[in-house]
Amino acid sequence: MELNPVISILGRRLRLAVIGGGPGSFIGAMHRQAARLDDRYEIVTGILSSDPEKSKNASLDLGMSPDRLYSSVQEMLDVEAFRKDGVDVVAIMTPNDSHYEYSIAALEHSFDVICDKPMTNTLAEAESLHKKVQESGLVFCLTHNYTGYPMVRQAKAMVEDGQLGTIRLVQVEYVQGGKADEEKPVPTVLPWKYDPARGGPSLVMGDIGTHAHNLTRFITGLELAEVSAEIGSIVPGRLIHDFAGALLRFENGARGNFWVTQAAAGVENCLRIRVSGTKGSLEWMQEFPQTLTFKPLHGPSQNRTPNGPGTLPLSAHSSRIVAGHPEGFHEGFANIYSDAAEAISARRSGKPVNPLALYFPNSWDGLLGVRFVNSVIESSNANGKWTKC
Repeated sequence: MELNPVISILGRRLRLAVIGGGPGSFIGAMHRQAARLDDRYEIVTGILSSDPEKSKNASLDLGMSPDRLYSSVQEMLDVEAFRKDGVDVVAIMTPNDSHYEYSIAALEHSFDVICDKPMTNTLAEAESLHKKVQESGLVFCLTHNYTGYPMVRQAKAMVEDGQLGTIRLVQVEYVQGGKADEEKPVPTVLPWKYDPARGGPSLVMGDIGTHAHNLTRFITGLELAEVSAEIGSIVPGRLIHDFAGALLRFENGARGNFWVTQAAAGVENCLRIRVSGTKGSLEWMQEFPQTLTFKPLHGPSQNRTPNGPGTLPLSAHSSRIVAGHPEGFHEGFANIYSDAAEAISARRSGKPVNPLALYFPNSWDGLLGVRFVNSVIESSNANGKWTKC
């Protein structure tokens, strides 16, 4: 087994530029740590703030070379595209309204792209970006990081292996309490999220609803056909959405429930899914990510753990250490980055890619996520009318 497939293929690490995620950014730190965890990338430059001086100071604090400090994204892309040691990949972790602009610009400079979710704010932008990715032949990775957890991948592999039979029922919820304070209907942290022009048409759907949607599609392998939804705000005085609930119809005839909110007082980060088929059911909860519960139709309940008995190849590919040692948010996020790195290295070298490294979310997943957000809003505006996804 190769110690570092990227270095084995290219003879070096991938050179990464980051856009966004400067001082005080939680998600920026997560992206940088995920990129570094498996030693696939070297972060060589970036624009970490819309303020040029803040950006340059932050870049120096992160150890970037003084000769790679830029005043704007456009300048960075223009210069790096012609350097012999220029960047290979651009990672975008800015407010939602700039994902489209920066992704298109990076692709036009022939850089592979890693982008935070949601892919775009509008369906038109999502369709345009997906088309651009398809035409370019470049790698586009969308960081729906929960699909990187070993037990989420074990769940997918068990479904693909037929251990659940035909999928009939799905329940998915993503419940948070960070926006439950009725005395602070518009928090001061990340105020751009509360501006529909920047954060998108639905805060709760763009922020966590797309995660729940992506997790459902990833594990089940099913596509949604229709949705009957209600969306709105629970906290009085809040103009943006903090709640969404929906009934789901899948293309294979399966039925499902979907519930997301950021206004459940006291709840931290409860992403949970239950999938039931003709042979059994699976349950997984993000706050206890080490355990996947399998309940066969005619047998006792069983727990699967990373690298434990019954581990399938996709899950083993996503686990770094022996059974009984916890892996969590950082490691799941890093799996997305590392798999993208293998795909990017293979594309650049013309060599075949490890099939197990191709399970990261891409622009098609991003497009379907934005389409789902639109369908939920459209259905809710029509008093829950069944709406195509």
